[in-house]
Amino acid sequence: MVFQPQKPPTSAEVARQAGVSRTTVSFVLNGVLNRGISDATRDRVLAVARAMGYQPNAAARSLASGQTGTVGVVIPKAAHLYVDAFLAQLVATVNEQCHVLGLKMLIETTDDEGREPGGFVNLVRGRSIDGLIVANLRTSEHAHLERIREAGIALVALTSRPNELKDICTLCSDTSVSAQTAVKHLIGLGHQKIAYISYAQPEFDSVHEREIGWRTALTEAGLNPDPALVEYADISAQSGYDAARRLLARGVKFTGLFAGNDTVAFGIARALQEAHLRIPEDVALVGYDDIPLAAYANPPLTTMRTDPVGQAKAALQLLLAQFNGQPMTADAAHKVAPRLVVRASCGSKLQNTR
Repeated sequence: MVFQPQKPPTSAEVARQAGVSRTTVSFVLNGVLNRGISDATRDRVLAVARAMGYQPNAAARSLASGQTGTVGVVIPKAAHLYVDAFLAQLVATVNEQCHVLGLKMLIETTDDEGREPGGFVNLVRGRSIDGLIVANLRTSEHAHLERIREAGIALVALTSRPNELKDICTLCSDTSVSAQTAVKHLIGLGHQKIAYISYAQPEFDSVHEREIGWRTALTEAGLNPDPALVEYADISAQSGYDAARRLLARGVKFTGLFAGNDTVAFGIARALQEAHLRIPEDVALVGYDDIPLAAYANPPLTTMRTDPVGQAKAALQLLLAQFNGQPMTADAAHKVAPRLVVRASCGSKLQNTR
């Protein structure tokens, strides 16, 4: 009996299994945008291709000459993947989508020991990558992105300040407006003294914008955004716990608290409970991201729902579109709109203004 190696699946077979045309399969796997293909169809084609083991060499062939078939993802610290569920979901999704497309993913960090500021630019100098996705951007890193763009490398920046990144393709979320939504929810429940604990230092774009949102919501309501009610954590639940303890030690009273992300909110909740402050009876708590554990907090956490999976897919599609010669600037940014998810951590409207 002669062994016959199994033939790899073709794009025609993927199209037949997914119930779409070969053209649609080609557009999806090569990241071609603006062709009227719905997100549901795009996801179905990618799922079928993955299940069939289809290796779309076309995606790799579509890269510029001298291609490596590698997409770089820049994050502040590798350790953040252990404690920041949003970032972990985003990176995992990019990796999964790269696998489907026959590409490789490389993670580069900016803050780990031995890394120089803007060191990820070296990936471009050495032509180690064909495209770059930058998450959790600092204001000081904007200039580095300009250098990458000038080098002709496909680039997508995840940012809340797209207007400051001219001629760079951005995936943007209006973080300031989203933060205002969270704080206005607390104001609507009757809270006047509302604290803010950030998930990192204000040098990060999204941190700065969330603090602006907190300040704006209070000011527009005629309330005082007291600097004594602001603290800064560092991504993890432990840092949220420590920041809340520092805030409580000041003795400044508050009845509402906006946390910069859900992971930090878990640590804050622990500190409040240790201080014999009940959630939501004594302090109403709102987070940001709606990570999978948020619904299982005690009490379940009110939060702003983001979409790290959707953002990762959109970022990669924007990169692939650039691989295919489609010019992408800030004007072509994919915009993400977080929404408020109300759960028990805020309670009901206050009976008396405090």
